[in-house]
Amino acid sequence: MKKVALSRLNGLDRAGFTEICGPCFEDSPWIAERAWRPRPFASLDALQGALVGAMLEAAERERIALISAHPDLVGALAREGKLAAASRAEQEAAGLDRLGPEEIALFDSYNKAYREKFGFPFVICSRENRKEAILSAFPSRLAHTREEEIEAALREIAAIARLRLLDRVEEG
Repeated sequence: MKKVALSRLNGLDRAGFTEICGPCFEDSPWIAERAWRPRPFASLDALQGALVGAMLEAAERERIALISAHPDLVGALAREGKLAAASRAEQEAAGLDRLGPEEIALFDSYNKAYREKFGFPFVICSRENRKEAILSAFPSRLAHTREEEIEAALREIAAIARLRLLDRVEEG
């Protein structure tokens, strides 16, 4: 996708804005729809702030649905080639497409334990991590309370969304 200038994005109607910014948050275009109103944004940081603000101001059930929209790392969807393009590229960037059977089994075990404890998938910004860092994050994050982990997942989602936004929108 060709990047859109922020000045052009600021001039779009809600549907156009959501088309560009909505995919930054996994299957959750409602975040972009809610962040549209305070345009124009003076910078990409201001835009990111509005998007993350809309995410954080959402009802808890909406935030949990957002977390739950993320696929398991190295999960069945990834192994069956059914990930969305952005998720596939992000997992590939972390080297998660080049794992041996033991590593896949370890991811499956961690994903299962995590879902059983928290009721949603483990989310980490894989573009900012490699497989070793991701695997080492599981045990420490499994020690969190549910509330701590919701906050951690939302921080990771904000990081993912920022990188996706930078792929789609540029200053100017």
